[in-house]
Amino acid sequence: MTRRMGVSAVAWALAAAIAAPPAAGAQAPSASPDAASIMAEARTLIDQGRAQDAFQKLAGLDPSEPRVGHLQGVALYHADDYVKAIEKLTPVVDKLAEGTIERREAVQVLGLSLYLAGRLAESVPYLERTRVWAVDNLELAFVLGNVYVQTRQPDKARESFARLFHVTPDSAAAHLLAAQMMVRLEFPEQAEAQLKKAIEKDPRIPQAHYLLGQAAIFRGQLEEARALLQKELEVNPDNPMALYRLGDAYTREARWEEAIEALQKSMWLSPYFSGPYILLGKAYMKKGQPATAEGMLRRAIEFDPNNKAAHYLLGQLLQQTGRAEEATRELGIAEKLQAEPERR
Repeated sequence: MTRRMGVSAVAWALAAAIAAPPAAGAQAPSASPDAASIMAEARTLIDQGRAQDAFQKLAGLDPSEPRVGHLQGVALYHADDYVKAIEKLTPVVDKLAEGTIERREAVQVLGLSLYLAGRLAESVPYLERTRVWAVDNLELAFVLGNVYVQTRQPDKARESFARLFHVTPDSAAAHLLAAQMMVRLEFPEQAEAQLKKAIEKDPRIPQAHYLLGQAAIFRGQLEEARALLQKELEVNPDNPMALYRLGDAYTREARWEEAIEALQKSMWLSPYFSGPYILLGKAYMKKGQPATAEGMLRRAIEFDPNNKAAHYLLGQLLQQTGRAEEATRELGIAEKLQAEPERR
C-alpha cells in the first residue's frame, strides 16, 4: 500500500462529496442566453457521467469567463484529469461571486483535484474552506484526515477523524482511531505516538496494545511485542488477532509449544482466517508432525487459495515426505502467485 491512497479508490469515496452544494445568499451574474444554454447542457452531461462530452460542449466558450472556467474544471475533474482541472480552476476560483453555488463547488473541486494530483499541502486550504459549509460531510472529514496525516499534522488529523466517527477529539478513542488510520496510511511513527497517548488516557482501551505489539513484531522487537500482546489479552482475551500475533512472535523465536497454544486459540476464535493455520503448519513441521502440518496447510489453502506462503510451505513439506509430484505442483502455484503482483 502506498502512502497516498490509490486515485481510483479515493475518487470513488469522494463521489458524494462532489455534488453541488445548496444555494446560499448571493447568486452568480447571469450569462448570455446562448452561453447559459450551453453551460446547462454541459452540466447535464456531467451529471450523466459524460464528462468528456461536457468539456467538448464548452469548448466554444471563453475559458477566461469565471463560470465557464469553473464548469470546465468540474468536467475535467470528473474525467479524472486532475492536473488540467487545476489549471482551469485556479485562475477563476476567487473571481466567482462569494456565497454562490459555483464558488463553493470550485473551491471543493480544486481542493480535491490538488489532493488527487498528489499536491497535498496545496489542497489543505481549499478543503478547509469547504469544511466551513460542509461541516457534516463524512467524505470531506475522511479526506482531510488523510491529508493531515500525510502532511504530518497529527493533531489536526485526530480532530478530523474524531469528527468523522463522532467521538471527543481529546479522548482515548480519538487517539486510537487516528492511530488506526495512520497505520493504514503507513505512518507508523505517528501511529505509535497516538497509541501511547490513547493508553495514557485509558490504560484498558481495547486494540491499542495489540497495534503497538504488532508494530514491535515488524521491528523485530519480539520480547516487547509479547509483553504488549499479553497486555491486550488481559483487556480483551478473545481477540483472535492478538493471539495470532502472539503466536507469530513465538514462531519467530522458535518457541513452538507456546506458538501452537496461542495459534490454536486464535484459530478457534476466528476459524476462517488462514493466518493461524499457516503458522501452525510451520510449527508442526518443526516439531516433526508432518501429517498434522499438512492438514493445517491444506485448511489454510481452502480458506485462502491465493496465499503463496501456504502453497510454498506445503510444497516444502511434500518434498520432505517424498511426494515430489505434488510438491512440484504446490511450489509452481506459489511461484505463479509470487509473480502475479509484478505483472500487475
